[in-house]
Amino acid sequence: MSQTAAAWIAEAAFVVLLALGAVSGELSRARLVLFVVLWLVGYFGLPLLFPLGGLFVASYVAILDIALVFIILKGDVRIN
Repeated sequence: MSQTAAAWIAEAAFVVLLALGAVSGELSRARLVLFVVLWLVGYFGLPLLFPLGGLFVASYVAILDIALVFIILKGDVRIN
């Protein structure tokens, strides 16, 4: 159950970060399309690579989320 929740959170964060980047102007149209294409490649391509490839989709999206945070927020998010 917690892995499913993490996957949903990663997907939701991806959409929110894309919207934030588009609205704030930090993501150009080309970068926005690039990230959507990368997401599509991972979402549909990883399960095709090998039978258990679908298990890595959430991790792949989380890596895309990290890259978006670095691009949009100009660095890491401070927790404390």
